[in-house]
Amino acid sequence: MSNSYDLVVIGAGSGGVRAARMAATYGAKVAIVEEFRVGGTCVIRGCVPKKLYVYASRFNDLFDVAASFGWQVDASFDWPTLVANKEKEITRLEAAYVANLEKPGVEIIRDRAVVAGPNTVRLLGQDRELSAKYILVATGGRPFVPAIPGAELGITSNEAFDLPALPHSILIEGGGYIAVEFATIFAGLGVHTTIVYRGDALLRGFDYDMRKGLEAGLIERGIKLIYQKTIAALARSGSDIDATFSDGVTAPYGAVMFATGRSANVDGLGLEAAGVRLQANGTVAVDAFSQTSVPSIYAVGDVTGRAALTPVAIREGWYFAETVFNNNPMAVDHSEIPTAVFAEPEIGVVGLTEPEAAMLEDIDVYVSRFRPMMNTLSSRTGRMVLKLITRKDGGKVLGVHILGPGAAEMIQLVAIATGMGATKADFDRTIALHPSAAEELVTFKAPSYTYRNGKKIGG
Repeated sequence: MSNSYDLVVIGAGSGGVRAARMAATYGAKVAIVEEFRVGGTCVIRGCVPKKLYVYASRFNDLFDVAASFGWQVDASFDWPTLVANKEKEITRLEAAYVANLEKPGVEIIRDRAVVAGPNTVRLLGQDRELSAKYILVATGGRPFVPAIPGAELGITSNEAFDLPALPHSILIEGGGYIAVEFATIFAGLGVHTTIVYRGDALLRGFDYDMRKGLEAGLIERGIKLIYQKTIAALARSGSDIDATFSDGVTAPYGAVMFATGRSANVDGLGLEAAGVRLQANGTVAVDAFSQTSVPSIYAVGDVTGRAALTPVAIREGWYFAETVFNNNPMAVDHSEIPTAVFAEPEIGVVGLTEPEAAMLEDIDVYVSRFRPMMNTLSSRTGRMVLKLITRKDGGKVLGVHILGPGAAEMIQLVAIATGMGATKADFDRTIALHPSAAEELVTFKAPSYTYRNGKKIGG
């Protein structure tokens, strides 16, 4: 056991693990300190279990359309089986993360760490100090819970994966990724689900057609939406929880979940005392190379508030190692990041929204709406939406927005083309794959409408 390292990483999530592994590969003596489980939010209680639960919830939709294809289905759902299988999978992934760290020689320390100085990390459990040429803060984020009476009666995404039983109903506060994804999960598993959101439409910052399409899909799924209200208080009422809204109305629910955003995990880390500057929202201020205001201390991932996405944290961790330990300065380009919302319907986007693009230059907008082929033999009325935004007269593709089955898989491949600067002509040269939803992106003939000098024409 050593007390001196080239690099000490605090936090064994996606960004920290990648940075530690790469630095060790380049010959650095590395320790990574984690107080919970290796893998971080994404692997343990975020993206991975979330996607598994989304898959589970979608079987309900498949059973619903099965009859139109000649199938007779008699199915039942068992929550404990899903929870147990989820735990088995994330335990397997955690072991893989540990092996990937140990292979290049990273020392894993299970403890709570705080920054005690520009080159010092204190382990609280072991009551000892580590010296490090460099310190990397990769502590991620945590769910934000509003300070209201009875807040302790609610749950967050951390607890939602391991509930002892499914509630008969659930109220979810929030309008972002986490809120709509968990609403999809719970509703698909048979829970009466309600979303309450302070705004007037879900997914603030997304393209309007994606927001409205998602809203319609959630309503078709049986999810109740309450806008321009918040939860003012919670109180126990027998086995239920009474939620009092900001307008004074009170209603009972089997469970209440807060999906009201996330905060940077910086409390008690000693960053400010060490001279690390924090931004007004509590995130760690860093430059393009992830360096903080203290030259020997860096930070990557959600704790920096740049883009709270696992692949971004991984890339930031990789580039940190390249910059500091491979004499190869690299800065992550955060300008065009594809992202997906694994709700029902699913959303995949890359690039600018329609208003963002129209504010910058003259644009053409192509939109296609149609029923997914899976639903054409059934009574389901949901629509897919594919939107292509280009510079005027068929120029560079500025944004692609897809709502419907397979949106995430499609947008990952589209992002390769947009990242290379593809134009509408490049899309047009591509022969369509029929029958597929994605073929719509390469068969648009004329714009649905345009923007010239910031004004919408047609549509």
